[in-house]
Amino acid sequence: MEEGMKKLSVKNQSACMACLACEVACSEAFYKAYNPATACIHIVEKKGAVKTQVCVQCGKCAKACENGAISQNAKGVYVIDKKKCVNCGKCVEACPFGVIAKSDDKPNPSKCIACGICVKACPADVLEIKES
Repeated sequence: MEEGMKKLSVKNQSACMACLACEVACSEAFYKAYNPATACIHIVEKKGAVKTQVCVQCGKCAKACENGAISQNAKGVYVIDKKKCVNCGKCVEACPFGVIAKSDDKPNPSKCIACGICVKACPADVLEIKES
């Protein structure tokens, strides 16, 4: 990781109880109502195990954006420039973890900005914001 990188990280997957508090907190913070489709974090079941899918700030969304609407800020977090975004959904398709949210009633998708709302909401201390 580069100097000054900030991202959401799963520090203790085995503690996750799949309570969805993180999904609820994320969705409600940015969309004012809980809808799993609008959360930028997802709890999924894979091969009988619970897995927390988070944005790792990999930049695949930025590469997929033909309008240059997604770029890294000073902390290394990829953010969507709402003025440049045309809501084409290419970033949503490009995300390997399925954590870019697109809602029909909003002009732009949303992605994890490493704000920490989900970290605070988690009762089992599964998540953390890493800064290096």
